[in-house]
Amino acid sequence: MGRILCIANQKGGVGKTTTAVNLASCLAKAGQKTLLIDLDPQCNATSGLGAQPAASHPLLLDDALRESLVDTYQENLTLLPGSRSFVDVDRLERGQESDAHTLKQHLEAGMGSFDFVLIDCPPSLGQLTQAALAASTEVLMPIQCEFYAMEGLTQMIQVIRQVMQSGTGRLAFGGILLTMYDPSLELTYEVDAEVREFFGDIVFDTVIPRDVAVSEAPSHGTSVLEYAPRSRGSRAYLELCMEVLERE
Repeated sequence: MGRILCIANQKGGVGKTTTAVNLASCLAKAGQKTLLIDLDPQCNATSGLGAQPAASHPLLLDDALRESLVDTYQENLTLLPGSRSFVDVDRLERGQESDAHTLKQHLEAGMGSFDFVLIDCPPSLGQLTQAALAASTEVLMPIQCEFYAMEGLTQMIQVIRQVMQSGTGRLAFGGILLTMYDPSLELTYEVDAEVREFFGDIVFDTVIPRDVAVSEAPSHGTSVLEYAPRSRGSRAYLELCMEVLERE
């Protein structure tokens, strides 16, 4: 079984999907067989790789997940697309504990052939995110460098600890990632110092800068690595990829 990274944060707009897409692309470039699972009903990870959302979410079908996998433009990178179906979204987000267990089993099935599985979660702490956490080996939390960066993290960490204690015991903190980093702002350094003082070594050395190339890449259905390989954002995600590989 490879490493399963749950990319999660209950706050929206922190660069969660951007990180999932670009880190998956970097891992694939590094020769790691990588699967990106889109669990967010917005399906931005799906469109960000130039694919179309599924008519019905693969996790709710009786078919094996491998039947729903989509090859992307990039070697070593496979996608399990999300779905915007209102019925599916409601069932996934309001599922009972039994549904969460079923999701966990479904998520774990067929993952053995991948070196890395990245799960892009919705911005919530609902059953869907908890099922993804329970199926994962690590959780990676992007945090935006803004005034409210620490808001809600306590609740997020409590949920993670509950999964650690009640699950298989294999879930670990993969790391906290500072995103939208603007060195021209004093606030950025204040948030950086506060997060590193509070969380210590689990914070990645790499920071993801504000970069227009990172924002533009999804509209072209590709990662920033393909869209602007020499950009600051591309270099940052490559550095993050190396850190993730080193933390194994």
